[in-house]
Amino acid sequence: MDSRFFNPMLKYVSRTQSALYRATDGRIGGTFRGEQPVCLLTTKGRKSGKLRTNALIYLPYGDSVVVVASKGGAPQHPLWYRNLTAEPKVLVRTGAHLRVMRARTADKAEREELWPKLVDLYEEYAWYQSWTDREIPVVICDPI
Repeated sequence: MDSRFFNPMLKYVSRTQSALYRATDGRIGGTFRGEQPVCLLTTKGRKSGKLRTNALIYLPYGDSVVVVASKGGAPQHPLWYRNLTAEPKVLVRTGAHLRVMRARTADKAEREELWPKLVDLYEEYAWYQSWTDREIPVVICDPI
Protein backbone atom coordinates (compact mmCIF):
# COMPACT_ATOMS: atom_id res chain seq x y z
CA MET A 1 0.00 0.00 0.00
CA ASP A 2 1.36 3.37 -1.00
CA SER A 3 1.83 5.49 2.15
CA ARG A 4 1.30 8.65 0.08
CA PHE A 5 -2.41 7.76 0.06
CA PHE A 6 -2.60 8.54 3.78
CA ASN A 7 -1.84 12.21 3.56
CA PRO A 8 -2.94 15.36 5.39
CA MET A 9 -5.78 15.87 2.90
CA LEU A 10 -7.53 12.82 4.33
CA LYS A 11 -7.54 14.42 7.80
CA TYR A 12 -9.15 17.53 6.34
CA VAL A 13 -11.79 15.50 4.49
CA SER A 14 -12.52 13.43 7.60
CA ARG A 15 -12.87 16.53 9.81
CA THR A 16 -15.14 18.20 7.28
CA GLN A 17 -17.31 15.11 6.94
CA SER A 18 -17.57 14.78 10.72
CA ALA A 19 -18.59 18.44 11.10
CA LEU A 20 -21.24 18.16 8.38
CA TYR A 21 -22.48 14.90 9.87
CA ARG A 22 -22.92 16.48 13.31
CA ALA A 23 -24.53 19.64 11.95
CA THR A 24 -27.10 17.69 9.91
CA ASP A 25 -27.61 14.63 12.14
CA GLY A 26 -26.08 12.50 9.41
CA ARG A 27 -28.20 13.75 6.51
CA ILE A 28 -24.90 14.94 4.99
CA GLY A 29 -22.03 12.50 5.47
CA GLY A 30 -24.27 9.75 6.84
CA THR A 31 -23.58 7.43 3.95
CA PHE A 32 -20.58 6.56 1.80
CA ARG A 33 -21.31 6.63 -1.93
CA GLY A 34 -24.96 6.97 -0.98
CA GLU A 35 -25.05 3.27 -0.03
CA GLN A 36 -23.04 2.29 3.04
CA PRO A 37 -24.11 3.75 6.40
CA VAL A 38 -21.52 5.88 8.19
CA CYS A 39 -21.15 6.45 11.92
CA LEU A 40 -18.90 8.75 13.87
CA LEU A 41 -16.63 6.89 16.28
CA THR A 42 -14.96 8.98 18.98
CA THR A 43 -12.03 7.52 20.91
CA LYS A 44 -9.75 8.96 23.54
CA GLY A 45 -6.15 9.38 22.37
CA ARG A 46 -3.99 6.88 24.24
CA LYS A 47 -1.08 9.35 24.42
CA SER A 48 -2.70 12.78 24.15
CA GLY A 49 -5.92 12.09 26.03
CA LYS A 50 -7.72 14.17 23.39
CA LEU A 51 -10.98 13.01 21.85
CA ARG A 52 -10.57 11.87 18.24
CA THR A 53 -13.48 11.32 15.86
CA ASN A 54 -13.47 9.21 12.71
CA ALA A 55 -16.21 8.69 10.15
CA LEU A 56 -16.49 4.95 9.48
CA ILE A 57 -18.73 2.62 7.52
CA TYR A 58 -20.69 0.52 10.00
CA LEU A 59 -22.89 -2.53 10.17
CA PRO A 60 -25.82 -2.51 12.60
CA TYR A 61 -25.68 -5.70 14.69
CA GLY A 62 -28.62 -5.87 17.07
CA ASP A 63 -28.06 -3.04 19.56
CA SER A 64 -24.37 -3.00 18.65
CA VAL A 65 -22.41 -1.25 15.91
CA VAL A 66 -19.68 -3.04 13.96
CA VAL A 67 -16.77 -1.22 12.29
CA VAL A 68 -13.63 -2.40 10.52
CA ALA A 69 -10.08 -1.28 11.37
CA SER A 70 -8.90 -1.61 7.77
CA LYS A 71 -6.88 1.57 7.20
CA GLY A 72 -7.23 0.78 3.51
CA GLY A 73 -5.11 -2.38 3.83
CA ALA A 74 -2.11 -0.56 5.30
CA PRO A 75 0.40 -2.73 7.19
CA GLN A 76 -0.41 -1.14 10.56
CA HIS A 77 -3.67 -0.69 12.48
CA PRO A 78 -5.36 2.71 12.35
CA LEU A 79 -4.68 4.98 15.31
CA TRP A 80 -8.34 4.96 16.35
CA TYR A 81 -8.13 1.18 16.80
CA ARG A 82 -5.00 1.47 18.92
CA ASN A 83 -6.79 4.14 20.97
CA LEU A 84 -9.81 1.96 21.71
CA THR A 85 -7.65 -0.99 22.73
CA ALA A 86 -6.16 1.30 25.40
CA GLU A 87 -9.55 2.81 26.36
CA PRO A 88 -12.55 0.80 25.14
CA LYS A 89 -15.18 3.34 26.22
CA VAL A 90 -16.18 5.16 23.01
CA LEU A 91 -18.86 7.46 21.67
CA VAL A 92 -20.75 6.27 18.61
CA ARG A 93 -23.02 8.56 16.64
CA THR A 94 -25.43 7.08 14.12
CA GLY A 95 -27.51 9.86 12.61
CA ALA A 96 -28.87 11.94 15.48
CA HIS A 97 -28.27 9.18 18.05
CA LEU A 98 -25.18 9.49 20.26
CA ARG A 99 -24.37 6.55 22.53
CA VAL A 100 -21.63 5.66 24.98
CA MET A 101 -20.43 2.18 24.05
CA ARG A 102 -17.71 -0.29 24.89
CA ALA A 103 -15.58 -1.34 21.92
CA ARG A 104 -13.98 -4.75 21.62
CA THR A 105 -12.29 -6.78 18.94
CA ALA A 106 -14.51 -9.55 17.64
CA ASP A 107 -13.40 -13.01 18.65
CA LYS A 108 -12.68 -15.63 15.99
CA ALA A 109 -16.25 -16.96 15.78
CA GLU A 110 -17.75 -13.46 15.67
CA ARG A 111 -15.29 -12.40 12.98
CA GLU A 112 -16.12 -15.48 10.89
CA GLU A 113 -19.81 -14.60 11.15
CA LEU A 114 -19.42 -10.86 10.53
CA TRP A 115 -16.66 -10.68 7.89
CA PRO A 116 -18.83 -11.93 4.97
CA LYS A 117 -21.58 -9.46 5.97
CA LEU A 118 -19.04 -6.65 6.08
CA VAL A 119 -17.65 -7.58 2.66
CA ASP A 120 -21.23 -7.67 1.31
CA LEU A 121 -21.68 -4.17 2.71
CA TYR A 122 -18.38 -2.87 1.31
CA GLU A 123 -16.52 -5.23 -1.04
CA GLU A 124 -13.28 -3.27 -0.80
CA TYR A 125 -12.70 -4.82 2.64
CA ALA A 126 -11.79 -8.08 0.88
CA TRP A 127 -9.26 -6.22 -1.25
CA TYR A 128 -7.80 -4.48 1.79
CA GLN A 129 -7.35 -7.82 3.55
CA SER A 130 -5.51 -9.19 0.52
CA TRP A 131 -3.11 -6.22 0.58
CA THR A 132 -1.85 -6.74 4.13
CA ASP A 133 -0.34 -9.52 6.23
CA ARG A 134 -2.22 -8.43 9.35
CA GLU A 135 -5.68 -9.73 10.09
CA ILE A 136 -7.88 -6.67 9.81
CA PRO A 137 -9.74 -6.29 13.10
CA VAL A 138 -13.52 -6.31 13.26
CA VAL A 139 -14.64 -4.11 16.14
CA ILE A 140 -17.94 -4.54 17.94
CA CYS A 141 -19.22 -1.54 19.89
CA ASP A 142 -21.71 -2.73 22.50
CA PRO A 143 -24.09 -0.54 24.51
CA ILE A 144 -23.00 0.10 28.08
